[in-house]
This record gives sequence, structure tokens and C-alpha cells, in this order.
Amino acid sequence: MKLQRKGTRHSHRGVIGVESAIVMIAFVIVAAALAFVVLNMGFTTSQKAKTTIIAGLDESSSSLQLSGKVTGVGCTTSAGGCGTTASLNATAFPIKITSGGDSVDLSVATTAIKYLSNSVEYDDIYAGPISGAEYRSLSLAFTQADTESGSDFDAFNDLHPVTGAVASSTKAIIYWSVQKNTNSILDEGEHAVLAVAYKSADRPESLDKIRVEIIPATGSSLSVERQVPVLTNAVVDLG
Repeated sequence: MKLQRKGTRHSHRGVIGVESAIVMIAFVIVAAALAFVVLNMGFTTSQKAKTTIIAGLDESSSSLQLSGKVTGVGCTTSAGGCGTTASLNATAFPIKITSGGDSVDLSVATTAIKYLSNSVEYDDIYAGPISGAEYRSLSLAFTQADTESGSDFDAFNDLHPVTGAVASSTKAIIYWSVQKNTNSILDEGEHAVLAVAYKSADRPESLDKIRVEIIPATGSSLSVERQVPVLTNAVVDLG
């Protein structure tokens, strides 16, 4: 028989309190870890959603815009090679970067130019950029196209849509009227011109509809549609 002094008692309440505290601390640590994982996954998902939205906006908006009137080179006499029916030998579409837009690489490896009219459709007529210098007129640009190397420019060999015979195949070039450097990238502040030369069978006639579409590697394409007016002059304002 064990004797116990009067006034003393055995109690385990202190030990139980420590154990409860340890268990509570463990629960807090686990909850904190789970909360961190959940928050981290939430931040990651939000960041991916933000990136996707920004990328979608970039793809849906075009960095290119028309920067002036579209003009054409009209052929109105049989001496000019169009017989009795007036037609267009070439058209010019001035372009630039939109305000705050990104630069656009217009090299032939990253850009396509689509052409449609009442009678023909071409998925890509782009011969390439002419960026070695500034050209102040469509005629000078086509003169330079005749000297460019590469088979894509063969349509202009000894042919000139403005002053001579039309191109042997329907082709487009892009040249710079205002440039900061001589690469094939159109930067903000620069001005370029998309020039389309038509072969004889493809030449648009009065009241035909023509449409060109510049399709860059990134961003939305730039599409321009015009109706050819009644052709009476060598220089045609297409609006």
C-alpha cells in the first residue's frame, strides 16, 4: 500500500496541455503549407490566364494600318497594251505601323500577301521587300525590282508596269518611302508601300473589286478592299 502525503495530488493536466499544443501547432503548419500551395497554384493560374489574354489581344490586333490613299496605274489606250478595254497595270497601298504598335518583319520568309479580284485569287503573290534605299515613286521602285536578285523577282525582268510592258506574273513588292534603316522590318515612324503588279490576264478593269491582305507572322492581318472606278486617266485614285 502506497502512502501519499497529505495535501499532494498526482495530476497529468500539464502533460495533456503540452500534447494539445503540439497537435495544434502541427495542424497550423499543415494548414499553412496547404494554404501556400493553393495560393501558389492560384497565382500561377492567374499568370497563365493573363499571359493568354495578352497573347490573344496581340494576335487579334494588327500593327499595320493604311496610311494614305490607294492609287493605281491606269492603261487606257491600245498603245499602252490594254487594247480597247481600260485596265490597271499596278496598284499601290501605303502602309505604316499603328500608334503604339509593334514593329513588323516584312521579309518574304515571315510575310504572305493574298490577292483577290472578281476573277482570280492568289494565296501568296509576295516577291519580297526592297529595303536598300528610299524610293519616292512607284516607278522607281519597279525599276529597282528589275535589278533585284532571286527568282521571285523574275516577273519584273526587263518589264515595267508603269513605263513599259506589264509583269509576266501577278506579283507584289514592298518598298520604303521613309525609313530609319535598311532592314526589312517596318518600324514606327517609317512609311512603306505595298505595290502590286498585274500580269496581262489578271489586270482589274473598271468596276472590278480588288482586295489585298498582308499576313504577317504575328498579329492580325491587314485587309484592304477597293472598287476600281471608271478608268480614264493614267493615274487612278482608288480612295
